[in-house]
Amino acid sequence: MKDGILVLNKPQHWTSHDCVAVCRSVLRKAGVKKVGHGGTLDPMACGVLPVFIGKATRLMEYTDLDTKTYRCTARLGLVTDTQDVWGQVLEERTFSGITEDAVRKALGSFHGEIEQTPPLYSAVKVAGKRLYEYARKGVDVEVKPRKVCISSLIIDAIDLEEGEVSFAVTCSKGTYIRTICHDFGKILGCGAVMSQLTRTASGVFDLSHSVSPEALKSMEAEEIERLVMDIDQPLVFFGKACMPSDRAKYFAMGNSIRWNQVTVLESPKVTDSGRLNKRGRSYSRLYRVYCSDCGSFLGIGYYDDKENLLKADKILVSSQQAAK
Repeated sequence: MKDGILVLNKPQHWTSHDCVAVCRSVLRKAGVKKVGHGGTLDPMACGVLPVFIGKATRLMEYTDLDTKTYRCTARLGLVTDTQDVWGQVLEERTFSGITEDAVRKALGSFHGEIEQTPPLYSAVKVAGKRLYEYARKGVDVEVKPRKVCISSLIIDAIDLEEGEVSFAVTCSKGTYIRTICHDFGKILGCGAVMSQLTRTASGVFDLSHSVSPEALKSMEAEEIERLVMDIDQPLVFFGKACMPSDRAKYFAMGNSIRWNQVTVLESPKVTDSGRLNKRGRSYSRLYRVYCSDCGSFLGIGYYDDKENLLKADKILVSSQQAAK
């Protein structure tokens, strides 16, 4: 089984861990030892869950830049402790006076960079503990708002008789869709909760290339491998660079390469130099690095403009594999 990414269509009522457990069980027979997932989905949500296989697990951290797209249905007239229909009802209100114009205006305010306060029942950490741990014990804790980005929010349907509003939203990592529903209901004055959520895309991955965990159980290794995407496929925000085989071997040993020995094929698409990865590298200076002679993907390099060098950020091949 090659290293890469398998896109699962997570069913409702499954946890992301449940999905990874199925993958781990199925792929173990094909010799796969490492499996991890990117972008946790709540058990009541369904849709795209990228599963990283083998060496691809080392690239999971780079998916922080990926935008997510969801289809959501909000139910008017309710306020719950979890901001969705599966929580404890705190209030029931009438929505009889709400108009379509009011709905469109309220949802129209969720665009661009906004401040969002994460829900109490969430995995956000405060003082070393998850918020849901405080919530389950009834402990009050201050939750600070944080900035998230809404790239697009398009209303699909408004049914004011049933009190339901459906929309598609594309947003940055860390955005809580149920909080959009809650805040939207606050603006309307009638309250609202999330009643359905499907993630239709995560970065370059979408439902059209997905497989269900149940279907995976009955597939042969060869069938599964045809669904596995290349290890470098999600790294579309990074630049692309290559070097001849002698330099590729040297780079694969963790050494820096003089910039004039590197051919830049694509510039990074990230312009915000303030965004840093775990090693303090600016995302705007990261490159996918390849051997120009054989096309092998070597790993991630970082351009140091002070020393005019391409430095290794994460190497995925040995020096022997670098030029094969």
